[in-house]
Amino acid sequence: MAVVDFGGRSSEKRSRDLETLTDVARTFVSEGSPRRMLLALTVVIIIRVVVGTYGLTDLVIVGVSLVLVGVVEWVIHLFFLHAPEDSWRMQKLRTGVGHRQHHLDPEDVGFILLRPRDTSLYLGLFLLFNATWPLLVAWALGAPLLSTYLSAVVLSYALMTHYEWTHLLVHTKYRPKTRYYKRLVAHHRLHHFRNEHYWLGVTSRLGDAALGTLPASKSDVPLSDTARTLES
Repeated sequence: MAVVDFGGRSSEKRSRDLETLTDVARTFVSEGSPRRMLLALTVVIIIRVVVGTYGLTDLVIVGVSLVLVGVVEWVIHLFFLHAPEDSWRMQKLRTGVGHRQHHLDPEDVGFILLRPRDTSLYLGLFLLFNATWPLLVAWALGAPLLSTYLSAVVLSYALMTHYEWTHLLVHTKYRPKTRYYKRLVAHHRLHHFRNEHYWLGVTSRLGDAALGTLPASKSDVPLSDTARTLES
């Protein structure tokens, strides 16, 4: 398959060659996007530990974040990764460039993972995003603003890294042992090979359940002719 200009990251690594959890882990830590995420996560964890001051607010941040993650993934997947080619999101931010190639060739590891520039963009966006509702929670509970903000950033970066890990994992030949990851594998394969407008969550199905893209049965959704091309 010829690779057009979708970011120049086509790789000889094929996800079908990753058969064990060790294979997946080695590939994960060798790629640029996960390395950026892990570095950013390590830095914010260190800063959070240095700042200190822990309390009930941190547990609230964890709970709300775990509920929101499915919706956040859904929004990013639909509006940024599946952005139409003529949209400002594609023309200016270019966030859907590599993802289009990923749908064309789902086994290319170079396109399963985010482009490094997209990783940096999302890391920055999460810095801004966490300056909204977490600070309102801190203000409402009378908690320190800085420590609450840092807790939210740490959790966001951890969830983002988990997203990247899960997305790689579900495309490999490794078969997860837990029910959670087994369901995510089936969920994501339906997104790629049945209908790209459904099953948009990667690490959580809450967004799909809440926003109407989690059918009761795969037979309730027709086969899509554009699941690989993402054409409008």
